[in-house]
Amino acid sequence: MSGWLQRSWRASLLRIALIIGLTVAIGLATGLLAWMLALCFAAIAGFHLWQLFALQRALLQKRRELPDFGPWRIVAELIRRRSDRDRDVRRRLLDALQAFRSAAAALPDGTVVLDAQGNIQWLNAAAARLLGLNPRLDQGTPIEHLVRHPRVIEWLAGDPQERALLDVPAPIDEKLRLSFRMISYGSDLRLLVVRDISQLLHLEQVRRDFVANVSHELRTPLTVLAGYLDAVEVEELPEWEPVLGDMRGQCQRMRHIVEDLLTLSRLDVQGAPAADVLPMDAILEELARDARALSREQHQIQVGQCEALSLVGSAQDLRSAFSNLVTNAVRYTPPGGEITLHWQRHPEGAAFAVVDTGPGIPEQHLPRLTERFYRVSTSRSRESGGTGLGLAIVKHVLMIHQARLEVQSEVGVGSTFRCVFPEGRVEAE
Repeated sequence: MSGWLQRSWRASLLRIALIIGLTVAIGLATGLLAWMLALCFAAIAGFHLWQLFALQRALLQKRRELPDFGPWRIVAELIRRRSDRDRDVRRRLLDALQAFRSAAAALPDGTVVLDAQGNIQWLNAAAARLLGLNPRLDQGTPIEHLVRHPRVIEWLAGDPQERALLDVPAPIDEKLRLSFRMISYGSDLRLLVVRDISQLLHLEQVRRDFVANVSHELRTPLTVLAGYLDAVEVEELPEWEPVLGDMRGQCQRMRHIVEDLLTLSRLDVQGAPAADVLPMDAILEELARDARALSREQHQIQVGQCEALSLVGSAQDLRSAFSNLVTNAVRYTPPGGEITLHWQRHPEGAAFAVVDTGPGIPEQHLPRLTERFYRVSTSRSRESGGTGLGLAIVKHVLMIHQARLEVQSEVGVGSTFRCVFPEGRVEAE
């Protein structure tokens, strides 16, 4: 490219130099040098103005044929190459945009592009089907004028930074359940994603019903089996004493699992919790006393910081959650370890914490601790008699109390399980 430019400019300059030289020779021969030079420069200027006018007219008329003579040939060639390159870029961008729109149109989830004012810019077929919209007629219309569900309107008007997922019935069919999600992108555009979660909710309800029904059905045979085992006199069958002891232990463990499953089933369908006021100083003393009884004096269990704050919520569920955390600390902390209970102020409200000096939990296990039946060490859980459901119960109890569970652990140092409650759940004593 640079070599072609140099050759073109060199040829143009050479032609101009030849013209000027010829003009000077004729002017010297005729004695009219000044007039000849003026005429020469006027002709050169006129020629370039004519070439510039031709180039301007070609550009305004968007013609591909540009002037191809003199120095302006270089400019015309550069413009032509730039135009071809821009045309290729536009073609690629249009192809990419068309591919994106085709992919978005084929998505099973409804997709609606909104501007800063909430007006519909584009939507795919799934959005039209789930929300009852018309892709051609509804473009440019505010979304809240078309989807009139009160919760949707309130959700759209909320703070974008605090806007969570929304689950509401579909506008066109009350039997369908839709999940709304808003994603901001670009300078002032938003993407509304609508998903049909009816099947997922149905499967979740089937799972809950199955767990609840199976748990209820297991309760009766376990009770009968435990009753018969308790009726057996070990003194009459001394050789069967180890076997009967193992059977009683496993039967008791199964009963604990059934009770925990029933508790989880109840928490799954529970709405707003009760508004009991729990005096946390008495609760911590009670938890410490129960922990010492479970520990059989093998651990140092104490109440640490306890501020004069009461907790508002379901007394039964919160006691169960706190007891699960304390019981886990006793079960998994080796003899001689320390367990400390705290109730103190937190930037979000208040927090109940159980701190132990146990073996700690590897970091890769922390995100999955609250899953049902998940165990860091299967053998250790069996030895301690755990069901693998305690932390799942804690998670569900905290969720219905708008609280959350924090876990901090370091292998060989110990663990801290902290229940963080919002300010609305805390009262000063």
